[in-house]
Amino acid sequence: MIDIHSHILPGMDDGSKSTEESAELLKSSAAQGVRVMAATSHFYARQNSPEEFLKRRLQAAKRLKTVLTPDMPKVLLGAEVQYFTGISRAEGMEDLRLMGTRVFLLEMPFSRWTKYMVSEVTELQSRDNMQVVLAHVERYLDFGNMDFVRDLMDKEVLIQSNASFFLEHRSRRKALRMLKDGEIHLLGSDCHSLDHRPQRLGEAREVIEDRLGKAAIDKMRHLSYRLVEGGKIIV
Repeated sequence: MIDIHSHILPGMDDGSKSTEESAELLKSSAAQGVRVMAATSHFYARQNSPEEFLKRRLQAAKRLKTVLTPDMPKVLLGAEVQYFTGISRAEGMEDLRLMGTRVFLLEMPFSRWTKYMVSEVTELQSRDNMQVVLAHVERYLDFGNMDFVRDLMDKEVLIQSNASFFLEHRSRRKALRMLKDGEIHLLGSDCHSLDHRPQRLGEAREVIEDRLGKAAIDKMRHLSYRLVEGGKIIV
C-alpha cells in the first residue's frame, strides 16, 4: 500500500515532533502493510516561500534518514499545500509536488468555496506537469462543496480521503458510498502522531475489503502506484 498523505517529517508542522516519533509512525505503517509513504508537510504561503519551505524540508529529511531502516516504508517528499488566493499564478508551486511526480496535494478551505477558487484549481490541473489531488475530501462536505468537487473531478482532479472517514461510525456509510460511486480515488492516513491522528490505513483497508471487496482497494492501490512511479525515494 501507498500512504499518499502523512505528516511524518520531524519538526515540520503539527505532525511528528522528533525523529523517534517519526520512526514509530513508520514502524506502525509498515505493520499495516504500507510500503511507501508520501511525507506531505503543511505548506502555508503566509508563513514560508516555497524556497524556505524546501530548505526546512531538506533538513527534516536529513534528520529522518538517520533513523530509517530497511523494514520501514520508503519515503517520498512532498507537501500539503493550503489553497491561497492567487495560487494558480504563484511561482514555485511545481516545486511542491511529490518529488519526481506530477502529484500536487492541495488542501482547500474549510468553508463554502467560490467559483473563483475552483477556477484556480482548474488552472493548476490544466498544466501538463501537474496532477492535483484534493486532500481529505470529507472535511469539505459539511460546507456544501460536493458540486464543486464533482466539477473538479470532471477536470480530472483526483480525490483523496483519510482512513478515518471509513472508520468513524457516523461517516463510514457515506465514505463507502462515495468510493463505490467513484468519488474517492486515493486513500491516506493523514497521520500526525501515535496519539493524535495515528496511522490507521490498515484498518480502513479491512473495512473497504469487507464491504466492497478486494477489487475496490486494489483499484486505489494501482492508481497510487502509477502516480508515484519514478518518484524520488529517501534512501
